[in-house]
Amino acid sequence: MNLLEGSVGVEDLVLLEPLEQEPLLKNLQLRYESKEIYTYIGNVLISVNPYQQLPIYGPEFIAKYQDYTFYELKPHIYALANVAYQSLRDRDRDQCILITGESGAGKTEASKLVMSYVAAVCGKGEQVNSVKEQLLQSNPVLEAFGNAKTIRNNNSSRFGKYMDVEFDFKGSPLGGVITNYLLEKSRVVKQLKGERNFHIFYQLLAGADAHLLTALKLERDTSGYAYLNQKVSRVDGMDDAANFKAVQSAMTVIGFSEEEIQRVLEVTALVLKLGNVELADEFQANGVSASSIRDGKGVQEIGEMVGLNSEELEKALCSRTMKTAKEKVVTALNVIQAQYARDALAKNIYSRLFNWIVNRINESIKVGVGEKKKVMGVLDIYGFEILEDNSFEQFVINYCNEKLQQVFIEMTLKEEQEEYEREGIPWTKVDYFDNGIICNLIEHNQRGILAMLDEECLRPGVVSDSTFLAKLNQLFSKHDHYESKVTQNAQRQYDHTMGLSCFRICHYAGKVTYNVNSFIDKNNDLLFRDLSQAMWKAQHPLLRSLFPEGDPKQASLKRPPTAGAQFKSSVATLMKNLYSKNPNYIRCIKPNEHQQRGQFSWDLVAIQTQYLGLLENVRVRRAGYAYRQRYEPFLERYRLLSRSTWPRWNGGDREGVEKVLGDLNLSSEVAFGKTKIFIRSPRTLFFLEEQRRLRLQQLATLIQKVYRGWRCRTHYQLMRKSQILISSWFRGTMQKQRYEKMKASAVLIQAFVRGWKARKNYRKYFRSGAALTLANFIYMSMTQKFLLGLKNNLPSTNILDRTWPAAPYRYFHTANQELQKLFYHWKCKRFRDRLSLKQVEILKEKLCASELFKDKKASYPQSVPIPFHGDYIGLQGNPKLQKLKGGAEGPILMAETVKKVNRGNGKTSSRTLLLTKGHVILIDTKSSQARTVIALDNVAGVSVTSFKDGLFSLHLSEISSVGSKGDFLLVSEHLIELLTKMYQAVLDATQKQLPVTVTEKWCAVRGQWPVFPVGPPSC
Repeated sequence: MNLLEGSVGVEDLVLLEPLEQEPLLKNLQLRYESKEIYTYIGNVLISVNPYQQLPIYGPEFIAKYQDYTFYELKPHIYALANVAYQSLRDRDRDQCILITGESGAGKTEASKLVMSYVAAVCGKGEQVNSVKEQLLQSNPVLEAFGNAKTIRNNNSSRFGKYMDVEFDFKGSPLGGVITNYLLEKSRVVKQLKGERNFHIFYQLLAGADAHLLTALKLERDTSGYAYLNQKVSRVDGMDDAANFKAVQSAMTVIGFSEEEIQRVLEVTALVLKLGNVELADEFQANGVSASSIRDGKGVQEIGEMVGLNSEELEKALCSRTMKTAKEKVVTALNVIQAQYARDALAKNIYSRLFNWIVNRINESIKVGVGEKKKVMGVLDIYGFEILEDNSFEQFVINYCNEKLQQVFIEMTLKEEQEEYEREGIPWTKVDYFDNGIICNLIEHNQRGILAMLDEECLRPGVVSDSTFLAKLNQLFSKHDHYESKVTQNAQRQYDHTMGLSCFRICHYAGKVTYNVNSFIDKNNDLLFRDLSQAMWKAQHPLLRSLFPEGDPKQASLKRPPTAGAQFKSSVATLMKNLYSKNPNYIRCIKPNEHQQRGQFSWDLVAIQTQYLGLLENVRVRRAGYAYRQRYEPFLERYRLLSRSTWPRWNGGDREGVEKVLGDLNLSSEVAFGKTKIFIRSPRTLFFLEEQRRLRLQQLATLIQKVYRGWRCRTHYQLMRKSQILISSWFRGTMQKQRYEKMKASAVLIQAFVRGWKARKNYRKYFRSGAALTLANFIYMSMTQKFLLGLKNNLPSTNILDRTWPAAPYRYFHTANQELQKLFYHWKCKRFRDRLSLKQVEILKEKLCASELFKDKKASYPQSVPIPFHGDYIGLQGNPKLQKLKGGAEGPILMAETVKKVNRGNGKTSSRTLLLTKGHVILIDTKSSQARTVIALDNVAGVSVTSFKDGLFSLHLSEISSVGSKGDFLLVSEHLIELLTKMYQAVLDATQKQLPVTVTEKWCAVRGQWPVFPVGPPSC
């Protein structure tokens, strides 16, 4: 049963029954498969990453959710953003939106949607739009320098971000402040298999033009850089070159100058080139292992780019200076130590550059000190992490999530208690798991894990990860939420999953085993003072500003704070900030590991719901009363369940609600506040919904019954009126038709009688048959006029002119057609009588050509207006050719130069072709000697293409001596004339028709074998 009709599953998990893990997961899966990715837990929003663009965003949906309250529409991130913004604008309550979830769950996209919604609904104006644009354009810059492709996510945020957006009293944005947390700087020097370094490196190499790459001393090929994963240089669906242009544009919008952008790119290039600095083994004179730069070219290029002496940089990379109050000792570093120093320098440069970019953005979007402002914070931070090998990074991330869970529980219970007090409902203490003991285990100033880690890093003597673990085992041996191999052995427990160098903490989201290896190094996060001083000596303004401790005037022997202490301080500041604001929560869930749309991995989502504490969230929400609503909408929805309030209620809203619940005997299940009704159990709400559904069915049946009766009565009355009207019209029409018929009959009779009388009275004045005579006279006159007019308007005698005057009267139409035929036949006969015998022969040849090639050969239409000449080589002036024709055969019918296609290799040679009444003679054009003489009775047929070419094949009968050699392939420029004359000559000589085949393809024969196909290949 759903609270809202037409919804998929349960839209608010507070109403979920039963409240267990399996129904919760089934509900999320059902909604996800129906593309309903958002679900509520009270005012907490659950977002499941769809891995596709859904049509539920944009101006239309922003306007829709802007006009409705939180629960009136389907769950949506716009609804939560709208509640936060309206509360900030109308109630002067500072807001914060906490977005959590593991990598790939959609946290970054969720924060973008929140910011885009707020930007769309807040005020307008040139200055306001400029501020909004700067806030929105900070995302692509921070994504380029702080995001990377991981195994789980192609655009994973590798840092935590908290942005305070500040508004004026009207709700228009004034600016903001961005705080970043724990950038994963170890990614700069090493990435896991299948992952990439930060996006900016690939964007720079792919998108920078040749001039910029030359200035930065870089090459476009990513395989030339040791810090970039060679196997994963591109990401599907991500255009690094286009993104680089977008980052440059965004930095310009934010307020970066061209010089600042250039300096940022130079420092980025410096990090890439540091990875290519190779270190080699060497030994000092005393035999101590040392190191040196293998190829000084890389160090020299770095020095040229940032204005630094390459010898000083080499010295800083390969040695270390130890200072005390009394002396200074220079120690050579071996290769491993030098590589560690190089990588530490690269990580520190990039981390400090990222912090500088964040501070630079803050300078552009900051608000003046004197302006009164309201604040909305958006927190996009890592979710709870349990990996196969959990190290220092996972430890501090999970510590942050413990603190956020503590904030959630305390703020939620505080909000619940405040609402109960406002409504006058008695508040009973809620039993829940207080994770303060876990937070205290980690952050206690004297006896916390972080304090012990700092103490171990700072104490003199031999310090290692093992001594740190031993101290933890000694201190927390009896702590309920701490385990290790030592404590398990003491309690005689066996756990093969627990390593000797590991300890386990029972977090609110589950147990996490941490490996202490590298805890000390990562917490120290040391950068040798020599490297800081070398960077400070650089002439590059930005690089120099990143290392203020390198200034000898500010040199201090005091140890810098550890990474754990810094993060603990940042978290404390963040918690203080969150406690001062009204929280809004977005829990992001990744449905599968493969980033595939439509796939829902039950086990993966179950782990995330445990990490996010969703069941715990629901239990806290349902600790007192599971559902509450104002009296007015509650009465409007359920007043139909009581006869006292339906169909009309004139009393107050609260009295009406009390009346409805009293009639249903539910008064013991609810509590009445000042403005709201509180319902203890979801079952009570579901019972109300079920009763409402049954009551709606009853009312629908009643309405249908009344409507059907009204419709039938109305239909009957309408039919009765229609029948009366039709009957009256029908009777009237029948009487009118009868009257008209009687009137016509009377008039006809009267006409006949008057005509008979008139003929009888006037017959004596006219001869018998005078009417017929007059009619014949008139007809003859009209015929004479028609024929005389035709005589004067005869068309021309040109046989191509088919025009003819139209008949003036219809009864002359047949005679007019016959006259037209006679006139045309006369014109044709007259034309034929004027022709000479030679012209007749020419026309017969043209007629024959038409029958052979019309609508078959593409070159035929061009040959029609050209007369057939027969002699195209000047036969009369060539006595040698005259002798070859043979006197008994009469004149030569056709003489022209053709090209013979060689049947062996397809090459062409020129020949003179003579066509007589009995033979086809091919003559060598050079020697004027007959090469081939073919009798016409040996010609079996001719094949030509349907195109405009002059190619044809002369097929010969196999019994002839010439035919045994195969067919002839010839090319003629007067193909139509030649084949027409040949056709007539064969017909005259053999009394048989020569087969002329017009086709797009045929096969020419050489002896007994095909030579090659002509036309499209099919032979």
